[in-house]
Amino acid sequence: MKRIHMQRKVYRLPFLCFIAVLLFCSSFSKGHAFGQQKSFLWKVQSKSATVYVLGSLHALKKEVYPLPEKIEDAFSKSDVLAVEANINELPLEDITGMIEKAVYRGNEGVKDHLSKETYELAEARLNRFGMPIELFQKSKPWFLGLMITALEMQRLGFDPEYGIDNHFLRKAVGGKRIVELESIAYQMNLLGALSERDQESFLLYTLRDLDILSKEMDGLTKAWSTGDTGAMESIVLRGAEDDPRVTSIYEKLIYERNNIMVSKIEGFLKTGGRYFVVVGAGHLVGKKGIIELMKNKGYSVEQQ
Repeated sequence: MKRIHMQRKVYRLPFLCFIAVLLFCSSFSKGHAFGQQKSFLWKVQSKSATVYVLGSLHALKKEVYPLPEKIEDAFSKSDVLAVEANINELPLEDITGMIEKAVYRGNEGVKDHLSKETYELAEARLNRFGMPIELFQKSKPWFLGLMITALEMQRLGFDPEYGIDNHFLRKAVGGKRIVELESIAYQMNLLGALSERDQESFLLYTLRDLDILSKEMDGLTKAWSTGDTGAMESIVLRGAEDDPRVTSIYEKLIYERNNIMVSKIEGFLKTGGRYFVVVGAGHLVGKKGIIELMKNKGYSVEQQ
């Protein structure tokens, strides 16, 4: 019974820590001065509508709050909150269904689908958390990668409860309409559709990056708090163009989703009113990022 309880407890983490947690997290010092510098907020306008697009950090420490006034003001002015996925409106039966897609059935286990190198590295990482890999034998590689990342973020003190998305979802309840650009089910299905090769690459790079995750947080913190898109891009898209083993993963998990989200934002711009859109900060940067895609379509885009 104890083993089953532990499995259920750790399985809950990835639903609050999706891909962005792997790439777009940072820590903040209490009393951090944002001043009048640029932020990771953009204002996109059409003739009939205004869309504010905020780059999100999905797991943070409590000390990040309060957020810069310009961000809170943009939210207050908006009628609708749009997020990648509304993590607060996921029925328990949906969670159960998605977990079934994340685990092997029958006699199959993760060890049967990984190289010896990757399996032993995963085992070593889990030992660091005081968890035997036997607890995760039924987890598919992509799910195991999320689990290990969530555990590491938890160890470092980062909590999805203080994520930017969650902050605004709480504020919107009872006062603003909430819409999804995607859904948790869509995101989980996307990961589940990765080939076996891509799943192992996803897990392997996750395991290798754990050692530099804490070190990179200072850079992510500065990039986010100063609106430095170049610095953010260099961190979150590291290796995307250089290593063919991960290029296809970035294409499926970042770039293809960017195009879909741009289509949703365009839909907002064709209506009246004001929208406040919150997406992972990594989706906004680079030539294939949402901001450049919107500019290329001729929209007025201004960083705040």
